[in-house]
Parts: sequence; C-alpha cells; structure tokens
Amino acid sequence: MSLDRYPDLDPGEGEVVSEELVVDDDVLVKAFAIGPGGELSTHVHEGETNVFHVLSGTVTVLQGDNEEEVAAPGVVLHEKGAPHGARNDTDEVVVFTASLCPLPG
Repeated sequence: MSLDRYPDLDPGEGEVVSEELVVDDDVLVKAFAIGPGGELSTHVHEGETNVFHVLSGTVTVLQGDNEEEVAAPGVVLHEKGAPHGARNDTDEVVVFTASLCPLPG
C-alpha cells in the first residue's frame, strides 16, 4: 500500500477534472487539473479558508476583481468569503491542490 494519494488526472482541452485526496473532520484537500482553455468558475466559501498549491504549469488565479498568473511551485491564499477561481491560459495542463479548512459543512 502506498501512502501517496496523488491522483492520475488527465483533462482534455477545455476540461477541468478533480479528485478528493483527503476528507476528514478538519480539512478537505482536492486535486484539480485544468486542460488548456479550461476554467474553474469563480465561487465563494463563506466559512472556509482555501489555499491553492500550484504543482505544475502556470495557472491564472481569479480572486475578486484580480487576476494573476501563478507558476509552479506556488501558493495562493483565499480568505473566507473571497470569490476565487482558476483558468488555464496556456497550452499545457495545470495541476494544483485546494485545501479547505475547516471542512465545509
């Protein structure tokens, strides 16, 4: 048995695929892979802090009215209630994790 929970995510062009890696009483960690031209729509977590860890590629992070390219390795903090999302403006797949704490209700 391996301790490694890193999934094999392979999105096509314009696709977003995700998988839950850790779900417990305190935290939710999901992996996201965004194919070229794909977008994770802007959304809000009212009661949770969300942290993106960019593992490969360069992702355009959307936060409120701001957009910023973040290349791997990179870390982005989204405070509770901050609108956020992600877009892949490159020709390569982007992979990042999102950690939410506390676990969404």
